[in-house]
Amino acid sequence: MDPATLAGIGIAVVSMLAMMLLEGADPMSIMLPAPLILVFGGTFGVAMAGGVLRDSLGIGKQIQRAIKSKPVPGTELVESIVKLAERARREGLLALEDAIKEVEEPFLRRGLELAIDGTDPEELREILEAEVEAKRKADKSGAKIFTDMGGYAPTIGIIGTVISLVLVLENLSDPSKLGHMIGAAFVATLWGVFSANVIWLPIGNRLKRLSELECAQMELTIEGIANIQAGTNPRLVSQKLRSLLPPGEAEEKKAA
Repeated sequence: MDPATLAGIGIAVVSMLAMMLLEGADPMSIMLPAPLILVFGGTFGVAMAGGVLRDSLGIGKQIQRAIKSKPVPGTELVESIVKLAERARREGLLALEDAIKEVEEPFLRRGLELAIDGTDPEELREILEAEVEAKRKADKSGAKIFTDMGGYAPTIGIIGTVISLVLVLENLSDPSKLGHMIGAAFVATLWGVFSANVIWLPIGNRLKRLSELECAQMELTIEGIANIQAGTNPRLVSQKLRSLLPPGEAEEKKAA
């Protein structure tokens, strides 16, 4: 698991709690049921209204993906493809029938199966590129609901504050309660802004970043399969694929 998302959100939450404690405030003073229900329930509701049902039903899986997904390092993928290229060069493409059973990456395995079945190189590339594009669109839809929630949450919080202030104005005859009621009124705005910028937008951006990395690896895989199918020298395959890696990953491998 890549700890970036949980660690980042945790740092933000701890920073807010530390600020409250240093200011002498009680963190439990913002844990009010009414604004929490309005902000989180209302935000999810309007985000659902702006999309389709399957996007909303899949929100749990998307959160799990944002937290648990850890892209395979590009260098490991290149090494796997180069090993397959070496065997195909030495024993022929059909020799990979047994080798692909040990391939853990589903996209690489499907591509190799098509190549072994004798699929035309151009048609093979078209099939795999279509799968990459379909994944890119699906990932965009998965991230959209979180970015939408990040946009709606502050406004929902303001609505909650306005509602609470209306109640304050109705109780002006009792000055002893005004301070507490006014403070509670702004808790909804706090949770709206906090949830948008600490939870929803970071998760949406995380999903977008994961999609970029995974699609880049799929595109790298397509190039590797094309070279294996063409019988390219494994050393040349390695050089071609490493040139497609991000500079950081390529430099780390050279240093190792």
